[in-house]
Amino acid sequence: MGSGEQEQENVIRILLVDDHALVREGTRRLIELESDVVVVAEASSGEEAIEAARRLRPDIAVMDIAMPGMGGIEATRAIKKDCPETAVLILSAYDDEPYLLALLDAGAAGFLLKNVHGQELIQAIRAVARGESVLQPSIAEKMMRRLSARPDLAPRSTNLISEREFDVLLLAARGLPNKEIAARMGLSIRTVHSHLANIFMKMQVGSRTEAILLALRQGLISLQDTYDT
Repeated sequence: MGSGEQEQENVIRILLVDDHALVREGTRRLIELESDVVVVAEASSGEEAIEAARRLRPDIAVMDIAMPGMGGIEATRAIKKDCPETAVLILSAYDDEPYLLALLDAGAAGFLLKNVHGQELIQAIRAVARGESVLQPSIAEKMMRRLSARPDLAPRSTNLISEREFDVLLLAARGLPNKEIAARMGLSIRTVHSHLANIFMKMQVGSRTEAILLALRQGLISLQDTYDT
């Protein structure tokens, strides 16, 4: 395989979904400054996003929540059902609790507010492409405070996590990618993946974000623990 073909394979293919053309244009221009990310399509509604995802199978859909017709929550659920290999990264002006919980339940891999800097979005795209979950720190803290006040959310078991799995979870909570977790702990990336899979199974969650939020809510880790030192 030639170097050009290999580079093409490593490019992250993005579907932009937002009902505001100006937002899509600005985000596209930002993304096109990067050599490893490319926008393959745009959509202005949930319906258009689902059709484009089915047709193009992008790596990531960067999606707004509030749009005419079908919104981001329903579109995320449909895309994850029809195109499970496509990750969904939410980029929205809204951070209300019902949206956050519904999007996590729908299978979103990350959630950013539109006040993030451009490079934060690019870094989040790359993290999601590596199979990681991304949650803006201010949103994580808000969700933690909301969840801690909701006794209706039944706790799930976290006491079966091994010491090594706890160390992996702690580093994940600090936002470290799997490669860096592996380097810090002297493990292979495959072993880190295995530990995360075990954590998800034991905690009955489907992503890093859910595992971290559950660990915060149940006191397994604290907000202070999530700050990398």
